[in-house]
Amino acid sequence: MIGKGITFLCLSCFLLISIMACQENKEKGKVEQYISLGTESIELCTTCPPGFLLNEENQCLSKNLYQQYQSLQDVGVGGLKTSLPEVRDGFSPQQIDLGRYLFFDPILSADGSVSCATCHNPDQGFSDGKAVSTGIHGAQLTRSSPSLWNVAYLKNFFWDARAASLEEQMLGPLFSEKEMGNTPENLKKSLNRNPTYTRLFKDAFPARGQQDSIQLEEIYTALTAFETSLISLNSKYDQYAHGYEGALNEREIKGMNIFRSFVARCAECHTPPLFTNQQIAVIGTPEPDGKALDVGAEKTFNDPSRRGGFKVPSLRNIERTAPYMHSGKFESLRETVAFYTKGRGHAVPKGEKLYLHWHIWEPDLSDDELDLLVDFLKTLTDESFKPIVPERLPSQVNLNSETNS
Repeated sequence: MIGKGITFLCLSCFLLISIMACQENKEKGKVEQYISLGTESIELCTTCPPGFLLNEENQCLSKNLYQQYQSLQDVGVGGLKTSLPEVRDGFSPQQIDLGRYLFFDPILSADGSVSCATCHNPDQGFSDGKAVSTGIHGAQLTRSSPSLWNVAYLKNFFWDARAASLEEQMLGPLFSEKEMGNTPENLKKSLNRNPTYTRLFKDAFPARGQQDSIQLEEIYTALTAFETSLISLNSKYDQYAHGYEGALNEREIKGMNIFRSFVARCAECHTPPLFTNQQIAVIGTPEPDGKALDVGAEKTFNDPSRRGGFKVPSLRNIERTAPYMHSGKFESLRETVAFYTKGRGHAVPKGEKLYLHWHIWEPDLSDDELDLLVDFLKTLTDESFKPIVPERLPSQVNLNSETNS
């Protein structure tokens, strides 16, 4: 017991140091902490973001209390004291911070009008609050924006699981005519003609020649580095899971017990501690009125048994990411949890034969039990490591100041 307590305390101290390291200047006059006050030059952070420790190889390694636990077959699913899946980490502080600037900079789009943050707003759970997202020139997309919290632990991406890495995933929005509308050639050209970005990429990737131009792989690596730094593991639920019984009130504990019960079966797919089993599930959720059935993962895997199937999303920060489901069909958490108690396949369109997941059945939960479930889901909210949005972007830097700095 003493050893575990020491582990808890030491990790907490390390995380506190990490949090303080790059935020000192924010408190000094509320000035953007990554900008040199003497010039208009933007400099990259040299310390890791919250939740990471810097090693001797200048790599940021994820540190959290779940690392003191184990998991059956190392898959990262189970009860309260279960380890997480293998994490994607090891990027440098400079690569992470460069990715932060790229993520918020509309220079990545064809006409400079949209950024990654357009669809993944940190103030909306890294989603966008819309049923389906809006891309370049106001183009309406077909699915809702999934949250990016804890993507460092995910093994596949997009609702239909068609990408196996973050680098592969980002090719979709960057080069889709309806999303960011760019091309690989134009993306490289835009960044290479920006003196600030050429300098920052040299700082983030020092192993390459100083005269070399920015490469696509470096862009993808920087964005991946930033996205994998978006860690949310200190919610009220997490504090309870680590042993602080006062973290949850009576209703929240009752909601957790319903969530984990074999009656409701929520935890069978949304399995702690990541609150997803990372599998594809066919649940028969309805499409918005007038919209044809989205075949989902059937197309990805060329498998009719996955028709209408989608990746089980993590429920962390779910309170922030309404509306819900791949199509944004449900406006509230209450409406969403109610779907699961209305009967197996009740919303499947006529003429469709879907192979519904076996956990979808008729739990017949009461109104109070549904309310308790919502109370519990809200305990998964944790935005304490939310990154700071740059007050000024490299594409906005005065070029004369950058050249003379």
